[in-house]
Amino acid sequence: MDFDQLETFLEVARLNSFSRAAEKRFRTQPAISAQIRALEEEVGARLLDRTGGKVAITAAGKAFQKFAEETLQSRRSVLTLLAEMERVPRGEIVVGANEATCLYILPEVFAEFKKQYAGVNVSINRAEHARILEQVIDHSVDFGIVSLPVNDNRLTVVPIHKDELVLIAEPNHALARCTAVSVAQIAEYPLLLPKSGRSREAIDNAFANRRLKASVSMELDSSELMKRFVEAGVGVGVIARSNVLEDHRAGVLCAISLSDVRIPRDLALVFRKDKALSRAALAFIDIAVKLKTDKAGAKA
Repeated sequence: MDFDQLETFLEVARLNSFSRAAEKRFRTQPAISAQIRALEEEVGARLLDRTGGKVAITAAGKAFQKFAEETLQSRRSVLTLLAEMERVPRGEIVVGANEATCLYILPEVFAEFKKQYAGVNVSINRAEHARILEQVIDHSVDFGIVSLPVNDNRLTVVPIHKDELVLIAEPNHALARCTAVSVAQIAEYPLLLPKSGRSREAIDNAFANRRLKASVSMELDSSELMKRFVEAGVGVGVIARSNVLEDHRAGVLCAISLSDVRIPRDLALVFRKDKALSRAALAFIDIAVKLKTDKAGAKA
C-alpha cells in the first residue's frame, strides 16, 4: 500500500467513476483499476462495488476512506513539520485550481517557485470553484485559486490576478472587425458557453437583464475546447481575456471587449484563517502576489 494508491482510491470514491478519476489523475483507466485491485487484495476487502455499470463505495470502503484521508493528512502534516525544522522551505504544497487557471495563470508562478525552491514538491488538485472551496475547508489542499467574489468568513482571500470576460471569434467572422460588441450583437450569433460556473452565471445574467435570449450552440467544460470550436467557425464564445492572449497575438482568434457590460473574472488565492501555513506555502503566496502584481503594474 502506498500514498499514490490511497489518493487514487479517494478520487474514485469521490467521483464514483474510474474513467473520471483516471482523467483527474492523468492516468489510463486500466492503470486506475489495477491500483484499486491491488489495494483491495492487500486489505482483503472489496472497497468499491462495480456491479450494474456503476461504481459505489462499500461499507468496508467507507471505513477505509476515513483511514485514507487521515493517513494522507498525517503525511502532509509530518512533511510540513520536518520542513519547518529547516530554514529553507521543503516538503509539499497542494494547490486547488481549475483547468484555465492551471493553463494560463499559474505556469509562470510554478516555474519561479520551483526555480527558487526546487526541494518543495508541488501537487495540483484540478477542480471547479465550489469543489476547490470544499477542498480548502476540509484540508485536502493547502490553498485554492478561485474567481472572486468569495464570501466565506472562514477563509483568508488574497487577490492575485485581475481579468475580465471577452468575446472570441475566428478572424473572418463578422464581429472580428469590431473593437467592442454589445450583448445584443452577440445574441445574433451561435454562442459557445461554459457548461457551468461563475462565468456562465454572469453571462446568463447579462442576457436576462436585457431580456435577450442567447442562441447557445454548445456548452463546454473546457476553455481549450471552446477556443478550438470557435476557431473552426462553430460560433463565437465568451472567455477570460488571459485565456486567449496567445491565440489573439498569433492571429488565430480575435478577442473583443464587451461594450455594455463588464464581467470581471478576478482571481484570488484562498486558505483557511485557522490554518498554519508552512514556509513553502507562504513562499508560494509571496511569489504569486509579486509576479501578478508586477505584471498588472506593467500593463497599467
